[in-house]
Amino acid sequence: MTSLAPDRPQSRAAEPATEGRRSTLEHVLVIAFMIVPLLAVAAAVPVAWGWGLGWVDVALFVVFYMVSGLGVTVGYHRHFTHGSFKARRGLRVALAVAGSLALQGSVVSWVADHRRHHAYSDKEGDPHSPWLYGTGPRALVKGFWHSHMGWLLERDKTNARRFAPDLLADPAIRRVGDNFLWFALTSLLLPGLLGGLLTWSVGGALTALLWAGLVRVALLHHVTWSINSVCHIWGDRPFAARDRSANVWWLALLSFGESWHNLHHADPTCARHGAKRGQVDISARLIRIFEVFGWAHSVRWPTTRRLDRLSRGTAVEHAV
Repeated sequence: MTSLAPDRPQSRAAEPATEGRRSTLEHVLVIAFMIVPLLAVAAAVPVAWGWGLGWVDVALFVVFYMVSGLGVTVGYHRHFTHGSFKARRGLRVALAVAGSLALQGSVVSWVADHRRHHAYSDKEGDPHSPWLYGTGPRALVKGFWHSHMGWLLERDKTNARRFAPDLLADPAIRRVGDNFLWFALTSLLLPGLLGGLLTWSVGGALTALLWAGLVRVALLHHVTWSINSVCHIWGDRPFAARDRSANVWWLALLSFGESWHNLHHADPTCARHGAKRGQVDISARLIRIFEVFGWAHSVRWPTTRRLDRLSRGTAVEHAV
């Protein structure tokens, strides 16, 4: 349980952490994916006041939030980034597609950024640590903005050859990554199409596009970004970790268990982040279902002995 990317050559660590800069088009798309969903949230209030919020909108919102959110937490994060479990080919591709629907970047770029985060967590080189500017109030305000959203505006690209060579070597996953924009458009337009068909109205299509498309993406973005910001500043730290990762209970449901962040950084390849009694971890439940059906195997579940060791102050080493 020591490697962030199984079978990754150690010589890769000699390569630089970043490689080149985003193109102007890539930079514009990042800004658009950040801003447009936020504008939709602002528009949603008067829309809800004037037209209401129908059950079709709510149902589509929940379905698309769960599919895209779990695509990130189970797929992008626990499977592709940390190898918490192995998946059959069909499930592996489905998880990459589901994660792409969250509009958080391609599977290759997301994994590369996150592995880089773990390599330098809360130190120089971490792409989104809130502690890079100091510990004073003003520095933390600046750090919070940087870790939550600001880092996305930087144009340096994480070196995927160093941090995600296993994904680059997988033709099916690389193909999903190359088609990220098409999956992003599908994620926004499909809710509108379904809303129009289910209500048989243009109004139903527009409200579904707003709520299950744009507003859903905005909420999921900020929940994910809160793991980078909130969960590295405030919260409980019952396990030994080499950074300031913490557990934030009130984010657990919306983040599908990702906000039990302290154990994750203490033991990055563990498939369950909420390992203590009462810590809801929907992502781990889904992995367990995949395991029962035989779609996932070699799952790295926590053990009592391992948790006791982490509680006593011994963090798990992990390679970069």
